[in-house]
Amino acid sequence: MFGTPSADLWIVVLAAAAATYTWRGLGVLLSGRMQVDSELFNWVACVAYAMIAGLITRIIVLPTGLLGTSLLGDRVLAIALALVAFHATRKNLFAAVITGATAIIAAGYVRRLIAIV
Repeated sequence: MFGTPSADLWIVVLAAAAATYTWRGLGVLLSGRMQVDSELFNWVACVAYAMIAGLITRIIVLPTGLLGTSLLGDRVLAIALALVAFHATRKNLFAAVITGATAIIAAGYVRRLIAIV
């Protein structure tokens, strides 16, 4: 339809870049006129937090891929340990992510060891 596969790929990349940078540029132009303490801004922030919470909940309850092979209890335990690490390290996100990842990996190893014995 268009041409060679590499030309088609460049068209897709350029279209995606144009769409991304158009919205970013518009955001820069309008950012000086925004009032961060307005009701509209608070509503947008609440919607963004709700979307993130929904996505995280979906990943925990209905995971796909390799995470889907783990048990729900293991995922909940890993999240609980990550939250404890997050607050214990004065809201250090890196420590929380490492703790959660280590916990889910360790739970998988422990389950595998129990299945062997």
